Amino acid sequence: MSVVKLKVLKEEAIKLLIQIINTPSLSKKEKKVSYLIENYISKYGFNIKRKFNNIWTESTNYNKKKENLRTILLNSHHDTVKPGKNWETDPFTAIQKEDKLIGLGSNDAGASVVTLISTFIYLSHFCVLPYKLVLSITAEEEISGSLGVRSILPELGSIDLGIIGEPTKMKVAIAEKGLIILDGISEGETAHSASNKGVNAIYIATKDIECLRNFQFDRKSKLLGFPILTVTQIKGGIQHNVIPDFCSFVIDIRTNELYSNEELIEIIKRKIRSKIKPRSFHFHSSFINPIHPIVLKAKIIGIKTYGSPTLSDQSVMPFPTIKMGVGDSIRSHTPNEYVLISEIIDGIDIYIRLLKDFQF
Repeated sequence: MSVVKLKVLKEEAIKLLIQIINTPSLSKKEKKVSYLIENYISKYGFNIKRKFNNIWTESTNYNKKKENLRTILLNSHHDTVKPGKNWETDPFTAIQKEDKLIGLGSNDAGASVVTLISTFIYLSHFCVLPYKLVLSITAEEEISGSLGVRSILPELGSIDLGIIGEPTKMKVAIAEKGLIILDGISEGETAHSASNKGVNAIYIATKDIECLRNFQFDRKSKLLGFPILTVTQIKGGIQHNVIPDFCSFVIDIRTNELYSNEELIEIIKRKIRSKIKPRSFHFHSSFINPIHPIVLKAKIIGIKTYGSPTLSDQSVMPFPTIKMGVGDSIRSHTPNEYVLISEIIDGIDIYIRLLKDFQF
């Protein structure tokens, strides 16, 4: 593939992103955008596989005789959150103002989607690769849904390395905080509020919440710091003159790689009187060895590494991953979300430099 072809791919990437923005793709409603992306990739001769609103394909230009052939997954998501208030433009209509492209999902994660697609097409036509390359564009990332990337991981085969496209300003996140959501449930005994009897479940809950507020985990990650625990919701009581026998609250924990999710849950259970019910064990903290070849290659070509506080589909992937993509996470989920066209052009070049001569 010539340099001229790469130039064409870059031009097509911008046009494709405009089409993606113009095709509403809220979580669980990504069907139209998934076919839009499938049709674009198919025109380059790739066989597209589909499950729900997830699509994937793989390169064929690898050394099939090579022993212990490794596989690299390029992944990003095409779903978006619902647009908030205060948009100055229609969030579902791409607006270009000089270098800026405005629209819902432009930054998170449409820019990474088109950049990874261009990189995949280029590398798949460039030469015989020393590894197999798989590309997946998946659904329901914004809601951590069961019909997103989790639903296709068993069908992708053995993956040795994942590169997850999320807005990181093309820095490499070599660690990412995980997420645990716990439902706290305190139980008491009802009585008339004038009787000075009963057991007030709200008082039990608030005592436990105060305990959690002052609790400090003791294992600090060099990249991710301490786990962060926050109580984010509370609900209790049925009317003003009844001692409440039930109160519920929600605990949000952002984890680091030094604790397992199960261990953190047990710690919380021992600290408070309320019952604890975990919503999910899936969203683990991610961490890749700082001397992994992909991290070393990134450093060689001048890419900075860091630990990310935000959750992505990395959390459900049971193989080494890095998070790296176009745009800036601070723009995600905000009114007038945008990405710079120059960021996309540079992002394609950086991905290619990272992967073209990469060796495990």
